[in-house]
Amino acid sequence: MGDSLLKTGVLIVGAGPVGLALAIELGHRSIPCVLIERNERVGYAPRAKTTNVRTREHFRRWGIADTLRAASPFGMYYPSNVVFCTSLSGHELTRFENAMYCAPGRNPLYSEHGQWIPQYTVEEVMREHAQSLPNVDLRFNTELTTFEQDGDGVHAVVRDLRQGQNITIEASFMVGADGSRSVVREGIGAKMEGTRGLSRNYNVVFKAPGLAEKQKHGPAIMYWQVNAEAPSLIGPMDQGDKWFFMPTGMKEGTKLDVANTPDLIRKATGIDLPYEVLSTDEWVASRLLANTYRDRRVFLAGDACHLHPPFGGYGMNMGVADGVDLGWKIAAVLQGWGGPALLDSYEQERKPVHNMVLDEAVANHAMLGNQLWKEGLDGDNAEGAAMRREVGAVIQAGKLREFTTLGVMLGYRYENSPVIVPDGSPMPGHDYINYVPSSRPGSLAPHAWLHDGSSLYDHLGQGFTLLASKDAPSEAIEQARLQARNAGVPLTVIQPNEAGIAELYPTRFTLIRPDQHVTWRADAWPHASVGLFEKISGRNNSFTPGGVKA
Repeated sequence: MGDSLLKTGVLIVGAGPVGLALAIELGHRSIPCVLIERNERVGYAPRAKTTNVRTREHFRRWGIADTLRAASPFGMYYPSNVVFCTSLSGHELTRFENAMYCAPGRNPLYSEHGQWIPQYTVEEVMREHAQSLPNVDLRFNTELTTFEQDGDGVHAVVRDLRQGQNITIEASFMVGADGSRSVVREGIGAKMEGTRGLSRNYNVVFKAPGLAEKQKHGPAIMYWQVNAEAPSLIGPMDQGDKWFFMPTGMKEGTKLDVANTPDLIRKATGIDLPYEVLSTDEWVASRLLANTYRDRRVFLAGDACHLHPPFGGYGMNMGVADGVDLGWKIAAVLQGWGGPALLDSYEQERKPVHNMVLDEAVANHAMLGNQLWKEGLDGDNAEGAAMRREVGAVIQAGKLREFTTLGVMLGYRYENSPVIVPDGSPMPGHDYINYVPSSRPGSLAPHAWLHDGSSLYDHLGQGFTLLASKDAPSEAIEQARLQARNAGVPLTVIQPNEAGIAELYPTRFTLIRPDQHVTWRADAWPHASVGLFEKISGRNNSFTPGGVKA
C-alpha cells in the first residue's frame, strides 16, 4: 500500500483536455476529485488545433469561453480559411472560408463560434480554471501504479515522481482519461478493436521567420500542399513564427528528425528559409474503439476508448464531450439523485456517437494530398490551369464534409438510451453538413438567442430544466416543481416568451438534461411524473409515457 492515504469522490487519470473537462464538470458540481498526470503537460506538440462550437458551448457554461477567446494567438478575427494549393509558393486549387465555423458573430444555431487555437493553450485555460475550483486536486508528475475495486469503491496506488512517494487513493469512481496507451484500459482488460495502420504520418513544429510574408495565398489556418515532392498540411500555429507541418502517407522506413526535416519543408513549400525544427512526432492513423468503456466503478474516456484519424477536428472535442457526460452523471450518483442506469447510459449513449464520428474521420482521411496529385497540376499553362480547376472541384465535393460539419458537431442524438423517454416521433436522417435543430428526445436542445441578448442555454440549470411554453398551465408547472422535489431531482423551470422558441420547442413541456440534451417532451404533464424523474435520473426504468395531466 502507499505511504499516505487520500480519500476523494473521483480519481481521474490523465490531465489532458478530457481529464480536465471531467474535473471541471465535477468541480462545478462540488464533487471532490483528484486529477493525476504523469507528465508536466508542456511542450510544442501540435495535437488538436480546432476547438469546435460544441466544446466552446461547454466553455461558456463553465464561464471561460471569453478567457479562451482572449488567448487566441492570432486574434479572433484571423480568417479561418483552409487553402488547397500545389505549394505555399505555387498555384491555388481551391479554398474553404470560415472552416469549422470559427468566424465571430451570432449564429442562431449555436451560442459560441469555433476557435482555431493550439491544444496546449486550450489546456492552459482549462488547467487554470480547474485549479481555481476548491474541490479539484490537480497533481502533475504523479502516475498510477496499481488499482483494484470492490463494492465500496476504487483503491489505487499512485506515485509522486518528484517526492518518490507512494500515495493510496480511495475513490468512489475512477476514470481513465490517459490516452491511447491507457494504463487504466489495460487494467480493466478492455481491448481496442478496429483497423490499425491506415497511414503513417508526422507532426512537426518549426519556426520560420518570414514564411507568412513569403507564401502566396494570404492568411489561412491550414494549407494543404498537393505536390509530388511532399504532399502535406502546413499552417501557422502560434506567435513567434511558429508553424506546424504534417507530411501525409509517409513511406515505411522514412524517419524525420531535426536534421533532415528542414529540407523536406523546403521541398514541400518551394520556399528556402532557415527552418528551425522544434519537434517531430510520428503517428499512425487508425480506427479503433474499445470493446467496453467500463468495469464496474472504472470508466474510460477520450483516446483511451476511441482513436481515429485527425481529419475533421473531432478527437479532442469528442473527448471533452465524454468528460462532460461522465461528469454530470457521476455527480448525480454521488449526490444521491442519480441511479445505476445513469452510469450505464454513458457507454450506451456515447459509443454510437463515437462510431459515427470515426466513420466521418476515416472518410475524410480517404482523400489526402497523396491522392489528389496529378502530373502537370502545377504547370504554368492552359492545361495546368484546366487540371487545377478539375482537381479543385473534386476537393470541393470531397472535402466539404471535413470543414463544414455542423451536422456532426451538433446533430448527434442519443437513441435507445435507458434515461431518455422516446416520444414516438420519427428519427430524422443524419446529415453531416446541414444541421436541423430538433427538440425530439435524445437530440441537443435547439439553441436560440433571447431578446435581452442572452443565449437560451444561459438560462438552463445545473440539474434538469423544464422549458414550458407560454400557454402551459401554471398548475402543471407547479406540479412539476413539487414532484421534482419529491423525487429529489434538481429542477429549473423556464418559460421564455420569444415566438421563435415555440417553433423550436413545439410541445408545451420539454425536459432538458444538464448536458443540454432533451430527455422528454409532451403536450401534457404526466400523472406519474415522479416516475418520469426517476426514469431520466436512472433510478427506475418502469416509467412509460401514459397517464398525462393537462
